[in-house]
This record gives sequence, C-alpha cells and structure tokens, in this order.
Amino acid sequence: MVRFGFRPRQGLWSALVMLSCTAGAALADLPRISSESQFREIVSGQTLVRPLVKLQVTPNGQITGTGATWKVSGNWQWQDGYFCRSLNWGGDDLGYNCQEVRSNGERIRFQSDRGTGDFADFRLR
Repeated sequence: MVRFGFRPRQGLWSALVMLSCTAGAALADLPRISSESQFREIVSGQTLVRPLVKLQVTPNGQITGTGATWKVSGNWQWQDGYFCRSLNWGGDDLGYNCQEVRSNGERIRFQSDRGTGDFADFRLR
C-alpha cells in the first residue's frame, strides 16, 4: 500500500487492511502464483471480495469495483512473476505497485512491494 498523509478514506483503508491481516494469518500456506496464465485462470469470471470491497480483475488487464462505496479502477500487467498494477480509489491515485500473488482457488492474497509489504486477502466468488 502506498502511504500518503492521513486522509479519512486512507484511514478506513488502513483499518480494513489491519482487520484482514489478522483473519488472513490462517492462510499463510497459500501457494504462490508465479505465471500469468495461472493468475488469469484464477481471476477469470471471479469477483474478489473482502469487507467493504468488491473487485473484478479481468484477464484483459482492467481492475474495476468498489471499496467502501468509492469507485476503484485501474490496470494491471504481469511482470517477472508479479501482478503489477496502477490503481485509483475514489479519485486518489494509489500508484503503481508490483505484488506477489498467492491463492488456493477459494482465496487470493496480494502482498505489496514484491511480497515484502502489506497484504490483502480476498475471497473468490
């Protein structure tokens, strides 16, 4: 997650990340997704869901959805084994970040900064 000065929405986003981190600890054994084809297969036709967030990550490189009632949009590409995305949330540019992806087919985890930063877990629906 890109850190900026405090803004109300970012405070809410941080709270959501913290809540998911405690729940996500039980998912520590999710297998790493290292190929673009495997990632596309996992997200194709799915909605990624977590409290107050619903996203679609389409095989054609688009990200759409909502986060705490604000519109989420962006683009993604697969680069050197990582999911790299540019994201806009409610008018705020969250920037470009390459993330490690792990999934067991029912849940998916994105961990920022090539797997060294914060993570967010989603259910696949």
